Amino acid sequence: MNVWEAILLGALQGVTEFFPVSSSGHLVVGQKLLGLEVPGVQFEVAVHVATLFSVLVIYRSRLIELVVGALRKDRDAWRYVGLLALATLPAAIVGVLFRDRIEVLFESPFVPATAFLVTGTILWSTRRLLGRKDSKKPGWSVALLIGLAQAFALVPGISRSGTTVAMALWLGLAAEEAAAFSFLMAIPVIAGAALLLMPDVASQGLTLPGTVLAAGSIVAGITGILAIKGFVAVLERRAFHRFAIYCWALGAVFLIYLFAFG
Repeated sequence: MNVWEAILLGALQGVTEFFPVSSSGHLVVGQKLLGLEVPGVQFEVAVHVATLFSVLVIYRSRLIELVVGALRKDRDAWRYVGLLALATLPAAIVGVLFRDRIEVLFESPFVPATAFLVTGTILWSTRRLLGRKDSKKPGWSVALLIGLAQAFALVPGISRSGTTVAMALWLGLAAEEAAAFSFLMAIPVIAGAALLLMPDVASQGLTLPGTVLAAGSIVAGITGILAIKGFVAVLERRAFHRFAIYCWALGAVFLIYLFAFG
């Protein structure tokens, strides 16, 4: 992988991590079309940490408010932290217990190609929910169900932000709150995924030049910030479900490509 390929994949990761189109699926597609075999997991860890930084930047005020509230023993702050922790559990448990089986899914490009079609269907199902004047806040059962949706998104091609926001909308949350909860619960998931891969990084040694890792990370972080802002803007314009058309088109075209060229 050279610097320009790292920039391309970094931008792909940053945009698709937060837009409801599946970053994991896009990385599989990108590597397949570019003919890349990325050595080791260093690049994956680097761009994921960069997108984690994106969330911290955008939601810094909300995070500071939660931390300050927790330190002051504010009941509402601790309740919200507990909801985020509960929502994180399903993906954490599935990710640890079935890590090997999940990694196998990344080896077949047909998995994300098909999963894109599923993601599109999930997104399209929200088209009548965005106009509601909801003010409901997440409760314990809502948090758990959103967490289960996040666990489902461990499959490459299933969008994490798409499924979690869709679930939140189905359960009656306001669009803005659905987005905030989805991105905040991504913090421990992204951080945990990076930590799980750290032993592999340490054992493999440096498999990519530092310039390549730096280029991919910086671009992923910047595009991630822009993607979160764009995502929220799309929700405000009630255009969230239109990403379904993109997912359907990508899944169909990629399946045709795979059948035609293998």
